Amino acid sequence: MPKILIVGGGYAGFYTAWKLEKHLRRGEAEIVMVDPLPYMTYLPFLPEVAAGSIEPRHTVVSHRRHLKRTELVTAKVTGIDHANKTATITPEGGESYELAYDHIVVTAGSVSRTFPIPGIAENAVGLKSVEEAIYVRDTLISNFEKASALPQGDPLRQRLLTTVVVGGGFAGIETFAELRSLASALLKDFDGITFEETQFHLIEAMGRIMPEVSLPTSEWVLKDLAKRGANVHLDTQVTSAVDGIVETSTGDSYPSGLIVWTAGVMANPQVTRGGDLPLEPRGRITTQADLRVIDADKNIVEGAWAAGDVAAVPDKTGGLPDGSCVPNAQHAVRQAKRLAKNLVAVLRGEEPVDYYHKNLGAVAGLGLYNGVFQSGKTALKGFVAWVAHRGYHGLAMPTWERKWRVIWGWVHNFFLGRDTVQLAAAQEPRAFFEAFASRPKPPLEAPVEPVAAPIEAK
Repeated sequence: MPKILIVGGGYAGFYTAWKLEKHLRRGEAEIVMVDPLPYMTYLPFLPEVAAGSIEPRHTVVSHRRHLKRTELVTAKVTGIDHANKTATITPEGGESYELAYDHIVVTAGSVSRTFPIPGIAENAVGLKSVEEAIYVRDTLISNFEKASALPQGDPLRQRLLTTVVVGGGFAGIETFAELRSLASALLKDFDGITFEETQFHLIEAMGRIMPEVSLPTSEWVLKDLAKRGANVHLDTQVTSAVDGIVETSTGDSYPSGLIVWTAGVMANPQVTRGGDLPLEPRGRITTQADLRVIDADKNIVEGAWAAGDVAAVPDKTGGLPDGSCVPNAQHAVRQAKRLAKNLVAVLRGEEPVDYYHKNLGAVAGLGLYNGVFQSGKTALKGFVAWVAHRGYHGLAMPTWERKWRVIWGWVHNFFLGRDTVQLAAAQEPRAFFEAFASRPKPPLEAPVEPVAAPIEAK
């Protein structure tokens, strides 16, 4: 029985395994999925998780609950030797071993693309995982708590109330707008903090934001953000973030209590550089339109497939300047569905079909009750676009079990308001225990002998 190895259990990997289980007959093939995490994350929801609009656990989908016919291995793939059809599996805290396969599907996704800017690695946080979104949310609320205890005019207070987001793409703008919305909502609980004290800055190297939408729509977003006290700096680059002070190419500096980096992504280098599958200049695995891997001479690499952010898949409708698909969730899920069907077709001696998806539009949430939608020349803004945003992503969330959890959470928030309790201490749950355990113990006092009560004479 042929063995299918899926490298990565994110959006593309989960959907590939999910659809393979649906299309494969019993005993037709064995599916093995390797990922260091036991769940996939619905990335478009991370800005709402950071803003406290969605319970973090509701934006992830358990592998074990929903993949019943797939062997799940919680580990990393640290090497691919496709010439011999083996992969190196490295469990956390365990010894590496080799796993043989017949077909490999690489869906390892992407990671935040950073540059060698001083201080970014030490002081910034990305937004590519639910753990990062939780950290962003807790840090913002915790900064309000700390600032409220300091007098107005204190430099540390102003620093704590200053947030900087780097990157003006969809992820950056949604994160920026959602955090501004959360900060505005927090003001009612912190009487001593004024709206003017909360400073939000977005740094974008290009001359516009959100290239996925039309220029007039992106300009409307800029005006809308400005109305809400959010500052966007175009044609500006971050030159330093040492000690949490964001310095820019224009000479400005912003001491910040929270720096979020959303300036692009790149294919997961741990997987792509640790194997022998062909790569294009940007580090992605080269594929043809049917999602089979090809080499530099356009020859098919038998038994190798790739999809999602880690793959350079031709986009027959336009896409990036090099003709490949944009690395987003919309392409990842549709490529995964096509890949599963094509892989089953090849196993049965049939011809695979090319991936083709015409983008029907782009939708973004800009905070509570506000959004933007673009499809061709048609643009929706404000509340209607926000409803479209939630409607689309609510339905796109994998599995009905997760859809209901997310939608039910939205209903709760509508009536009860968003939950603004922060659990920043959960980032280091043993800190208090270690501090208490490390204290010197007081000397034991000598035990006191009990005094017998006198016996009264009868």
